[in-house]
Amino acid sequence: MHRPTMSGETILTAKADPAGTGEGVPTHVAIIMDGNGRWAARRGLPRVEGHRRGIEAIRRTVRAAVEIGIRYLTLYSFSSENWRPRPRRSRTSWGS
Repeated sequence: MHRPTMSGETILTAKADPAGTGEGVPTHVAIIMDGNGRWAARRGLPRVEGHRRGIEAIRRTVRAAVEIGIRYLTLYSFSSENWRPRPRRSRTSWGS
């Protein structure tokens, strides 16, 4: 099954495994989530909109992982780039 990503790219996903055989479904999937702010900026949207869309993508991803029988899903969501200080106006998502 093909599903579009937030950026419009297509990813290949496994088909659901209703019989519970586990065939073709990985046990553990790890995803590095990075670039939501840059994604929004390229589209002329505020950074916080990129983060909102990222949250929506996470929800869809978790539901799909459960649906197809992935036992472990690891989401790396905090890039080392985010440790750098930003101007105060850019800290919207951190509540500062």
